[in-house]
Amino acid sequence: MQSSRFPLNLLSSFLFSAVAIAFLPMACPVLAAPQAAFMPTSLPVMPLPAHSVAGEGHFVIDSGLQMVFNGYTEPRLERARQRFFATLKRQTGILPSPPLPGSPQFVITTREASKPIQQVGEDESYHLEITPRKVSLDAPTPLGVLRGLQTFLQLVQTTPVGFAVAAVTIDDKPRFPWRGLMIDSGRHFMPPEIIRQNLDAMEAVKLNVLHWHVSEDQGFRIESKVFPRLQEMGSDGLFYTQEQVRSIIEYARDRGIRVYPEFEMPSHANSFYIGYPELADGPGPYHLKRKFGEKWGRPRKASEDSSMDPTKESTYAFLDRFIGEMSTLFPDTYWHIGGDAEDAITEWATNAGIQKYVHEHNIKDNAALQAYFTGRLQKMLAKRHKIAIGWDEVLQPDTPKDIVIQTWRGLDSLALSARSGHRGILSWGYYLDLNEPASRHYTVDPLDKAAAELTPEQQASILGGETAMWTEYVSPESVVGRIWPRAATVAERLWSTRETKDVDSMYIRLDVLSKFLAYSGLPYQATREQMYQRMVGAADVSPLKVLAETVEPPKGFPREGDREYTVYTALNHLSDVIPSEADAAREFRRLAVRIAAGDATPAEIQLARRDLVLWRDNDAVLQPLLAQSAVTLELAPVSRNLSQVATLGLSALDALEKRKPLGASAREKDLALLKTLSPPIAELTNMILPGVETLVTAAR
Repeated sequence: MQSSRFPLNLLSSFLFSAVAIAFLPMACPVLAAPQAAFMPTSLPVMPLPAHSVAGEGHFVIDSGLQMVFNGYTEPRLERARQRFFATLKRQTGILPSPPLPGSPQFVITTREASKPIQQVGEDESYHLEITPRKVSLDAPTPLGVLRGLQTFLQLVQTTPVGFAVAAVTIDDKPRFPWRGLMIDSGRHFMPPEIIRQNLDAMEAVKLNVLHWHVSEDQGFRIESKVFPRLQEMGSDGLFYTQEQVRSIIEYARDRGIRVYPEFEMPSHANSFYIGYPELADGPGPYHLKRKFGEKWGRPRKASEDSSMDPTKESTYAFLDRFIGEMSTLFPDTYWHIGGDAEDAITEWATNAGIQKYVHEHNIKDNAALQAYFTGRLQKMLAKRHKIAIGWDEVLQPDTPKDIVIQTWRGLDSLALSARSGHRGILSWGYYLDLNEPASRHYTVDPLDKAAAELTPEQQASILGGETAMWTEYVSPESVVGRIWPRAATVAERLWSTRETKDVDSMYIRLDVLSKFLAYSGLPYQATREQMYQRMVGAADVSPLKVLAETVEPPKGFPREGDREYTVYTALNHLSDVIPSEADAAREFRRLAVRIAAGDATPAEIQLARRDLVLWRDNDAVLQPLLAQSAVTLELAPVSRNLSQVATLGLSALDALEKRKPLGASAREKDLALLKTLSPPIAELTNMILPGVETLVTAAR
């Protein structure tokens, strides 16, 4: 999320409602209460709690703050306390000192232990009561404590009297038990420190499942001691050792997060075949795929597009041993078998040996063959007390009911899985790699549309959802900035009440959260600054950042643009660096709508004018810098277009302010020019253009 310039009226009212009491005189350590408490319409946190009631006064944070545990305790809680104070130190700069008599107390009461291996549906509720003298956090299990600590940290505010938290009572629990993030380490390998950074952010917004996609056509990413050629020949040397996997799983458990793997099969499994070609349905030889979408528009080659052979008993013998090894590495109850089999079904149809098997065994069709393959995997997992998950292609009439269906194809597919007696997880609408706006993810609910027509029992089978980051077009350098803070919109959708739908509030709180995530240990904002600076060398980076805040990268998949993407493509262009959503352009568009409707305040009109002048004049400063770098040469027409669009916007704004409408021919000419300036250049779309078009249309 970029540093947004939210409208003064929205931002000021929001922050006033959250911290109004902080501006009163202080009688340390208690902040004097007003005559009547101001109830915030929306706490500055994500996700919003299920229920909150404002109190009177503030709890002031000083160096003497101490935390004590009552009831059940365990080492995980002590480590949570240490993380809490480390984050608080980064937030406030306050160094803890030995507690003094009468110091403010933070008292945590936990009733009982959580499960040794975290389970779906465990109690994550908590009760948080903040008064001027004391903080009480009560939870049935350590999971609730972890969630409540993050809420408190997000409530810390800067006030004229110091750092403080407004008095409030919160009763909170999640709406869905499954709230996940899928990270693809198969296409681009994501080092352990990147996985840990994402786990830190997941804890901050109460996500509780890491779906770890660890095998793809581009690489097999987990060390196998039973089948060592998997990583030796199928990873380019980029894989996680088993010790690293155990460390990450323990790191996640400390944060109340389950971790389960996805080993993709029967399609997207080329990395299996490099070392073990007997698994495949083709003759080989096999190689790791380098180009993303490399078979689109080209004749099929068996050496590129083979899938696992479901007709050989040797395939199942291999997978049984493989699952046996990996199931001991991943203790979670769930295991993702992939099942994205659109390639496999096509390939099996052209394989004479497989078709002979289908005929001899009275298998209805290739979809039924996939169900047979899935059923065999399910039995291997069940004997190890694991539950299989598959993408919604695995849903066939004969698919075992124990298999959980993860849908990427829409709410109709999710509802179908529930009607068919399967539990379901929604990922459609939550794909972060598509670079859709945060509002898009925020407005997708697992129980909307077709799912709303299900019976209560069927709705209960929908466990929740997962936001997803596929990594064709991101690197370890850029991936965290593409996931966060937008993933928090899905976290709120899955945690908060169904009635929590205010998009304006969401964007304001998302901007606040983006700053909090830096205190939680995520360096993505600093990394993006470094990537900007790298593009211009030692020059002043400010003009490049002005351009960057007005453009967005390509949306959808596959990426339609000027470059060919392989695993080796340098992801160092502006389209790789910028956030998925241009916040400044989105805010300008909101202002333009208000101005066109005659509803804007003078301050809002002046803000729009200031932005347009900045964007118009930036080209003259930026152009000399662009010629100095091969990476920035492609931005010269992007910068010129921005200046032209802003000039048209200023002309329209002048006409509206002076009440001197543009003539019909002039207006049509300007609109036609805007249309010619709208196509993406250098894989960048000018996002101030819709707002300017609104102003030009209104200036009539």
